[in-house]
Amino acid sequence: MKVLVFGGTGTLGRQIARRALDAGHTVRCMVRSPRKASFLQEWGCELTRGNLLDGESLAYALEGQEAVIDAATTRASDSDSVYRIDWEGKRNLLSHCRRAGVDRFVFLSLLHAEAYPSVPLMDIKAATEEHLQESGFAFTILRSSAFMQGLISQFAIPILESQTVWVSGQAAPIAYINTQDLAQFAVAALQRPETEGRRFDVVGPRAWNTGEVVQLCERLTRRQARVIRVQPVVLQLMQGLCSFFEAGLNVSERLAFAEVGSDGRALDAPMDETYASFGLDPAATTRLEDYLEEYTSGILRRLREMEADLDQNARKKLPF
Repeated sequence: MKVLVFGGTGTLGRQIARRALDAGHTVRCMVRSPRKASFLQEWGCELTRGNLLDGESLAYALEGQEAVIDAATTRASDSDSVYRIDWEGKRNLLSHCRRAGVDRFVFLSLLHAEAYPSVPLMDIKAATEEHLQESGFAFTILRSSAFMQGLISQFAIPILESQTVWVSGQAAPIAYINTQDLAQFAVAALQRPETEGRRFDVVGPRAWNTGEVVQLCERLTRRQARVIRVQPVVLQLMQGLCSFFEAGLNVSERLAFAEVGSDGRALDAPMDETYASFGLDPAATTRLEDYLEEYTSGILRRLREMEADLDQNARKKLPF
């Protein structure tokens, strides 16, 4: 198929583009900065410049396409509100899909989005799901949990470098998923008619709480973590302070995300029906312990190689 991918430069979007190419699809990615997306072009994707709020660029990007996979979301560096970028952008995208006659739409959402209306990103994901269900599109909605890739900067690197690890004091267990696995579901949906008009929860093999993740990283890195737990009330105060200033609006909206899981609701779900509908093997899904072990073993090996090339004085200056 001719597939248009949104969010192709992101952690998940790039995996979707790569998987779609490997599956034999012709892939076009609409990006805000083609210069930063040159790796997609090197892989074999066609690039077109634009954004979800620009109707002219959307019309151009959708021309000749047969399906859309939408993995786009706001970035931490975006100064504009998530409601403007994500909600208005999604409605604009769906409107132009209808005009272009592009009916097949795969949307990447978040698990339990409807349960957190006070969290802007969750609220928008839930509203977009509802909008899709009422639109008449041949949609497939994939509701995922947090990504394994995020644990590298949150836990693995700070522990490796003997830095402080900051965690929420009441975080619920999360069934982390590898973005490569989620990308496989997104691309598989294009060839599975039985997934049309439905939404699926897509999570990792098991749920982990923060204490278990820290212990796993400590075992793999052979270092002891310095952990500071932040109570949700502190994050709420920070959110309120940021919301007073227009420049801090995006930060405030992202701090609100700390509410997810603070009520004890685990980010986990049964997957038997999902695997059956997509024709995928559960045994092929990445386990968190395997993912972190591969990462930390590779990093430690490179650190040992680097240390061997340094003299004694230079070794003392290393942060590990």
